[in-house]
Amino acid sequence: MGTTARPSVSAPVPLPPGLLPDRCCNARTYLMQGFTVVEVQGTVDLATAPGVQLHLDAATQPAGARVIVDLRPVDFFDCAALTLLCRAYRRIRARDGHLGVVCVRPWHLRILTAGGLDPLFKPTTTIEGAALTALAAPKTGDN
Repeated sequence: MGTTARPSVSAPVPLPPGLLPDRCCNARTYLMQGFTVVEVQGTVDLATAPGVQLHLDAATQPAGARVIVDLRPVDFFDCAALTLLCRAYRRIRARDGHLGVVCVRPWHLRILTAGGLDPLFKPTTTIEGAALTALAAPKTGDN
């Protein structure tokens, strides 16, 4: 698995084999700055959602998991992607973890807003911003 560093972000740390799912055509998972980052890419719809769900389920499984979902490389998503995000959020909150979302495309942000999910996910434009936002969110019993 090749890694590429983004400006102002440290390079991803490769995961040991078998710890999280292998890269698929629509998702890859890596560790960065104490968070598990699930980078989603391409088209996320009913046909491709199961591959993305494997990554999200593995990342949100441990108690206290710190997960960032990076939607920057996504070209298109529909309600299947919103379902995946809500599922990941519920799993994280049930396990006292933290979830951050990175989203920069105006159309995607409008979909989150139309679904009433932007206050829940508080999407940011960077991984660092998502990490800070996720850690600042109240615990399950607090909201």
